[in-house]
Amino acid sequence: MSKPNTLIFVDLTSDDPAAAGEFYADVFGWENDPRPYGVFHRMVPGGNMYDSNGNETTIGNFHLGIHKADNTRPHPNNEGADPREIAGPGRKARVWILVSDDDTMEDILERAVSKGAKVLWKDHFWYEFNGFNSAFEDPWGNEIILWGKGGNTCALYHGITLSAPCRTSIKAPLLRWYWGFYRSRIMALAMAS
Repeated sequence: MSKPNTLIFVDLTSDDPAAAGEFYADVFGWENDPRPYGVFHRMVPGGNMYDSNGNETTIGNFHLGIHKADNTRPHPNNEGADPREIAGPGRKARVWILVSDDDTMEDILERAVSKGAKVLWKDHFWYEFNGFNSAFEDPWGNEIILWGKGGNTCALYHGITLSAPCRTSIKAPLLRWYWGFYRSRIMALAMAS
């Protein structure tokens, strides 16, 4: 095989794809493309991907689908197949969204919660992948991870992730809070030893 198999699409389950389509259009500003309405909705972020130098390419951003739990498409049987319910508690697939430079995790979480989502966590820094993240569960039980790039200067001190002065899509007041919090923890650890 000389060419890789590539990921082209991910879709979420909902018992009301029309409402879920409106939810994601409102939360992320994506185009809600029903195909057909109430059965399958394609969410189109628009724009193109960027290369490693920050230049826009001709490759469009991935789309996200929302399928109806009681008639998941495509399927050879027009009536769909079992199981016919939305995701329950427990581990499931998660969707990761890179937060654009002109939006923030705080604002996205606020919009999601106002539409019925539940915050799973916020303001976490994953050192291994150098990025900030927050997460929510949509009203249909799907987990969405918001990702913000950390930059090149993040370091680990005494097991605490020090984020400043990393570049991120999180608002500056939050970065100041992180810096103040971690600085006070580092000073307390230094004074204790």
